[in-house]
Amino acid sequence: MNYRHAYHAGNFADVLKHAVLVWVVRYLQQKAAPLCLVDTHAGMGFYALTDKAATKTGEAKDGIQRLAAAENIPVALVPYLELVRKSNPGSEIEHYPGSPWLMAALARPSDRVIACERHPEDGVALRSQLGLKRAVQIVEGDGYQALAALVPPREKRGLVLVDPPFEETDEFETLAGSFIAAHRKWPTGTYMLWHPVKDLRAVARFHAELVNANIRKLLTVTLDTGRTEPGLSAMGLVLCNAPFTFETEWRPAVAALAKVLAQGPRAGSAIERLTGE
Repeated sequence: MNYRHAYHAGNFADVLKHAVLVWVVRYLQQKAAPLCLVDTHAGMGFYALTDKAATKTGEAKDGIQRLAAAENIPVALVPYLELVRKSNPGSEIEHYPGSPWLMAALARPSDRVIACERHPEDGVALRSQLGLKRAVQIVEGDGYQALAALVPPREKRGLVLVDPPFEETDEFETLAGSFIAAHRKWPTGTYMLWHPVKDLRAVARFHAELVNANIRKLLTVTLDTGRTEPGLSAMGLVLCNAPFTFETEWRPAVAALAKVLAQGPRAGSAIERLTGE
């Protein structure tokens, strides 16, 4: 695998993905019953934005660093920003917490975090960052393959984040197949599936495959920065079993992100339902 998230940590895609992740976990924690939080493509867990990899692309400056400097932040984004600032001892955003770090920070004593990582070097870094935390279990290997054995969890409640690198030409098919198989075993779990938006036809086929699998309660969240230079401009999330108030609270939040993180005049956002109840 050539993809290394260190080059993209804190970019616009991370901002939306992780802000939604934090909000959903906090919502689920309104009930006292324990949660299992699964991250199938965990990465290193924590990133220094001053490192060579991050400064080579500079993507954080148009992502988390820009959002952190903005005013009048929508309420839905506040819990995420609080955790990011908590991970930075100074006033500047020089470090970025990845999804397993955020899950571990959110986990209550009764909750459990399972972080899967395939890349050997990132796995070592992940274990160094989070391996000693009581609530965290680190699984070395392919997250797609691990997911089938991890659900349903003993906690019966929880969230699965599937955030693949999209290096392979059949990544959409693999993502759909892995999610559909997991959903059949654990239909009541909450799922978040991340994907880039580059080929609209590929995204449409992916959505159609999920709809044809007769999975209920699916919605999509899309953020497009309007970037015209080479590089990723837009991303999408597919949520399954999203909290009841998600659409109401996140429509203004994702619209605000589109304005704050815009890199071109065509920036925009959308939340749409793929399947109903």
